[in-house]
Parts: sequence; structure tokens; C-alpha cells
Amino acid sequence: MKYFTQQVSIPDIYRNKLGITRPAAVTGYLLDAPASAVEKKRAAVIICPGGGYEHLSEREAEAVAVQFLGMGYHAFLLQYSVKPAVFPAALMELAFLTAMIRDNREQWLVDEHKIIVCGFSAGGHLACSLGAFWNQSFLCEALGRSPQDIRPDGMILAYPVITSGPSCHEGSVRNLLGEKADTEEARHQVSLEYQVGEQTPKTFIWHTATDSSVPVKNSLLLSEALISHGVNVELHIFPTGRHGLSLANRETSGGESHYIEPQCQSWISLVKAWLECF
Repeated sequence: MKYFTQQVSIPDIYRNKLGITRPAAVTGYLLDAPASAVEKKRAAVIICPGGGYEHLSEREAEAVAVQFLGMGYHAFLLQYSVKPAVFPAALMELAFLTAMIRDNREQWLVDEHKIIVCGFSAGGHLACSLGAFWNQSFLCEALGRSPQDIRPDGMILAYPVITSGPSCHEGSVRNLLGEKADTEEARHQVSLEYQVGEQTPKTFIWHTATDSSVPVKNSLLLSEALISHGVNVELHIFPTGRHGLSLANRETSGGESHYIEPQCQSWISLVKAWLECF
């Protein structure tokens, strides 16, 4: 296996405009080519940790990448811009990284038709934003790329922030929008149940019914919207568990027992099966 870390820099014209204080970065974990497989390229998973668009959770980062590596997928961990950066700074960085992976598909042995974005909480909002907006001009033209360059092929969303309505995580919305957080137009744009459509790729979602920070209604609203547009969606709602569980095991608990939820630990094996049928 090889790994690297490098900057993910969007055009300078947007840095001050969007409040980006330092470049985003990606850590790439690249597996060697399969020894016996005819096809030498692997699917890739881009991981977007949560943190309310205010910070990035370490518990939803490298430990998650290791899980996908163990399944045989390349992993890319994105450290995207957060507050004071505002929408669409982080989205542009994720789109830029997706294009970067496609540009390097031969060198990194990536299957360009199997690039999946995986996001937790606010990182789920970011991942889903790419699934909603990849074909829109405001994103493609800003980066000077085609829609197909930045298109995600699938989404894995863990207890995602989705709506800016009554069931929203207000802190994430305010951190994302900054001064525009009280404007109806801006809030509607980042309320993703209204933005997904036929262009959105197949999606795996999991949440807990007892999440008091980001209510499960977020995932229900998204699932209903995806189904109404004919998008392939798999949704799992676990009966108990707080917000921010990550892998829900001791490894990602940070020494806090309330982040260990045995019943939720199966999500990673469920997503493995979902990926194998991709």
C-alpha cells in the first residue's frame, strides 16, 4: 500500500470570497493492484468526516478509511474547509478531488466509474451536495471541469445533515451559510431533499431513531425524495444510538462508552454488501 497527502486547492479567485483560510488537503491510501485479478483497477471511496462544518471529527476519519481498505477499495480522506468558509467552498473542494482522482486513474489504478463519496453528519451533507449539484453550472464552471469529471458514482451517508427545515441541525446550517443563514433562498439551496433528483447516484444511508442532534427525519426526507425521483436507495434505521457513532465500536469511541453501540456496528458489513453489488 502507498499513501500520500497533498493540497486540494480550488481557484484563487474563490478563496477570499468564500472565506477559505487555508487549503484543503487529501490523504490518499492506495492499495497495490490485485495479484490475480484480470482487472487491475479498484473502486475508490472519498471520506468526508463530520463536525458541523465547524471542525473535522478524527473519529470519522482514518479508522473509517482502514475499513474500506480492508474491503479492497482505495480510500481518500478529505480535510475540507469549515467555518469561516461558507457554501460552496467545501463542495468545490470535494468536486475538485473527485476530478483529481479521475485525472490520475491510470497512475492510481482507480476505476473511474466507481468513485463513491462517504460522509458522516455534516460530511454527509457535503457528500450528498455533490450528488445533487455535480451537473450544475455554478460548480462545473467555477472549477473549469465537465460534469462527468466531478460526478460521484455512489453515496454512503451516515446520519447525514440534510434539511434546513424544522428537523435541521441549525449549527451546521449556520456554519455553512454564514451571513446568509437567515435568508430563505440560501437555506432552500442547501436543503438537499429539494435538490436531489434523477442525476443523484445510488445511495446507502444509515441513521439511528434516537439521534437527538441530527434527527432521523433528515434521512427519511432524503430517502423519500430519492425514491420519488427513481434513485436506487438503501436505508437502515437502527433503534438506538446517539449521534456521531462512526464505526460504533471501541476503536472509534474516543474512550467514551456512549459511542459504542453493538447493534449499529453492522452498518459497515451492510455497506460492504452494498458495494459488492455496485
